[in-house]
Amino acid sequence: MNDEFRYLLARAARGKLDRRAFLGRAAALGVASTAATGLLSKAVLAQGPRSGGTLVMGMQGGESTNSLDPAVAASQVPFAYGYCTGETIVNIGPDGSLLPKLATEWEASANAQTWRFKIRSGVQFHNGQTLTPEDVAQTLRRHSDENSQSGALGVMRGISSIAVDGEWLVLETATPNADLPYLLADYHLLIQPNGGFDDPTSGIMTGPYKWAENEPGVRHVLEKFDGHWDSSIGHFNSIEILVINDATARNSALQSGQVQLINRVEPRVAGLLARAPGVHVESTAGRGHYVFIMHCNTAPFDNADLRMALKLAINREDMVERILRGYGSLGNDMPINSAYPLFDDTIPQRSYDPDQARFHFERSGHSGPVDLRVSDVAFPGALDAAQLFQESAAAAGIELNIIREPGDGYWSETWNVQPFCASYWGGRPVQDQMYSTAYLSNADWNDTRFFNPRFDELVMQARGELDLDNRKALYREAGLLVRDEGGLICPMFNDFIDAHNDQIAGWVANPAAELMAGQAPIMMWSAT
Repeated sequence: MNDEFRYLLARAARGKLDRRAFLGRAAALGVASTAATGLLSKAVLAQGPRSGGTLVMGMQGGESTNSLDPAVAASQVPFAYGYCTGETIVNIGPDGSLLPKLATEWEASANAQTWRFKIRSGVQFHNGQTLTPEDVAQTLRRHSDENSQSGALGVMRGISSIAVDGEWLVLETATPNADLPYLLADYHLLIQPNGGFDDPTSGIMTGPYKWAENEPGVRHVLEKFDGHWDSSIGHFNSIEILVINDATARNSALQSGQVQLINRVEPRVAGLLARAPGVHVESTAGRGHYVFIMHCNTAPFDNADLRMALKLAINREDMVERILRGYGSLGNDMPINSAYPLFDDTIPQRSYDPDQARFHFERSGHSGPVDLRVSDVAFPGALDAAQLFQESAAAAGIELNIIREPGDGYWSETWNVQPFCASYWGGRPVQDQMYSTAYLSNADWNDTRFFNPRFDELVMQARGELDLDNRKALYREAGLLVRDEGGLICPMFNDFIDAHNDQIAGWVANPAAELMAGQAPIMMWSAT
């Protein structure tokens, strides 16, 4: 690297030289475009965050039915704008560690049944009101209400008392719970004035951005909130989210420069997209999984033999290869994989067995086709995955009738409503949160209608078990119950595949969820 190129690189990294001009002059010095681009990206990252500019995102997962109430957020766009405008009590870092957010510190009693969180002082809501510990307590109380329809209701049911002691939030749990701080990082639990009781859809919270425009299913515009307490995040002057549910249109928008950041890149085109000039594809392995879910209490899926027949009739190896294209791993009909620290890898891997599938199908007594509802918004490649499932099931004598549902309204009219459909889960930081959110009998998002008293008992025991070996054993038994008796068909754990152009910088992989676990818009910055 000669002195002239170093000079040009330093100027471009500081924004003193137009990127196109930099690449042109680098080429004149004999430096290839790909090499110059890579060096510039590293140089920009080394310079650190820069303030200014507008981030435009193109996202799948937006619908006309989306609400600003964080309690009912269920798809990708509300997940993203929620973290732009709101904040939780604690956060979870890329390495899985707990980080202070609206609580600066926390402590637990010896039996992990009383938890105290010191609430940060000097925090403002977007309306100028000052955050108080009572606002935090009220938020948790609202999400504890059975009528809230909160996605965190399963988590909140384990809390028996919510109180305020000066600057401290004090929580009592019905049973010991060593993971409680992790549970409070749930993205639904964004703190609102008076907990959102006055107006849960106001959009007024404490995040680095406030609402400017809101067109559900079309476009969302956020402006930087000057009163935000944390100067280390929120580098853009504004953020615009364009709802682009079509994958091809989303990729084209990124390549043309219409948007700078997209989610849900389909595995089948990820390699091709990565070769586009100025585009970076980011793939992160984690706890996310693509699934087909059956309601265990609804005919014909209330028949255990039919459920087992369908689990055995899916060729998960073929699906991982052809749908994920190497961007993921095998699932085992339970929502837990090796990304969880207490995962037990001795649980046998379920495999495609058309003969056994046929046996269970015939024993179920079911005749005729089985309806499976799918949409391309369920997960990238969902329609192709359903077709592969249809083909492998046919070899077992099972006829799947694929019903294609519209993307708009899928998460309100199909998921958690229809008895057999495609879906996805982003995973959760700890097993207790995953099970509490979606598998306990009283979980509001129990989308397989899995009601198993023994499973509930095991999860409750595991919460208070401080010996990790004993806790792992309890989770093993719980996982087997979901795998063998539940309504979950989990053929694959997906990598999160996002992409951005070289106009923005600051990407840090986070295995918790897509888009840096929803933090990309507030943590990345303009590179131009």
